[in-house]
Amino acid sequence: MKLKKYKPTSPGLRHKLFIQKNLLSFNNNIVKSLVYGKKRSVGRSSQTGRITVWHKGGGVKRKLRKFPNASDKGAFITVGVFYDPNRNAFISLNFDIFKKSFEFSITPFFTFAGNCSVSNNKLDELNLGSRSSISSIPAGAIVHNVGKNHKNIGLFGRSAGTFCQIIQKGLKTAKIKLPSNKVIEVSKDYFATLGCVANLEHSSSIKSKAGFSRLKGKRPTTRGIAMNPVDHPHGGRTNGGRPCVTPWGKPTKGKPTSKKQKRY
Repeated sequence: MKLKKYKPTSPGLRHKLFIQKNLLSFNNNIVKSLVYGKKRSVGRSSQTGRITVWHKGGGVKRKLRKFPNASDKGAFITVGVFYDPNRNAFISLNFDIFKKSFEFSITPFFTFAGNCSVSNNKLDELNLGSRSSISSIPAGAIVHNVGKNHKNIGLFGRSAGTFCQIIQKGLKTAKIKLPSNKVIEVSKDYFATLGCVANLEHSSSIKSKAGFSRLKGKRPTTRGIAMNPVDHPHGGRTNGGRPCVTPWGKPTKGKPTSKKQKRY
């Protein structure tokens, strides 16, 4: 996919830099059973209706794409590559030769209609887009969509242009380098897909105006120091040099916020 620069015929197009999607498939007639709607709460409580998460709301309607549950081995042919409004990576529609059915999956880089892939516990050949357990993938390989189940959508390496790397393998566990350069240790029974996630140019695109963020359901962000003291700890413009905190008083700079979790 190439980046498209628009002519500055309006202020909203002057800095716009978007990905050309002319190579994507737009015919959804064969996947109507895999696309369904879902009610959104967009930052509000489903019981009281009050705002519980800031900066969310509005946006265009979206439909969810159904990804397969864990199942047995299979062989697939890519029918087409589609746009998914719920993620920045592209998704591919695959036809299962054995089950005679269609299903979605995250598209690896350099995947087009007609590509063949295999999903199995052990791989005889390493093909781009094939999914297998980490025990059958050699160390140093580039993988994505790493998860516990056979064909469920994974936990790591699902965003556009990202990938994980297997840097070491032991008897029961393997060390994987995440896109954030963090190294974790997971079980060798975890499954991964060979290759990098497609849509590499996503990080280089420019939205050029605030309306694109509003269409995606992102509302404007107000600075804490611009609020009143009852609304934020930074409010009132007389915080007296207080360090940066959240609206609930927790430090935001220099203090780790994530907990150590075992992934296996």
